Amino acid sequence: MTEQQKLKAQAAAFQRLIVHLQERTDVQNIDLMNLSGFCRNCLARWFQEAINDQDLELDKMSAREMIYGMPYDDWKKEHQKP
Repeated sequence: MTEQQKLKAQAAAFQRLIVHLQERTDVQNIDLMNLSGFCRNCLARWFQEAINDQDLELDKMSAREMIYGMPYDDWKKEHQKP
């Protein structure tokens, strides 16, 4: 496997994880954090850091929107349990 093939597979797996989490709105971030040590916000932060490491700009809320599939505040209103 070439480095390019590996990166392509990693990107596809990451995208699949994002879609899975967007579909599983019943899974709360606190549950993810307690069970796995990361949540959607962590993924958004890691994504933002990876973009910024390439000397590109991505702010926190835009990164969250990419992970949540909608604006973060909208996701919280629709799916976050009190």
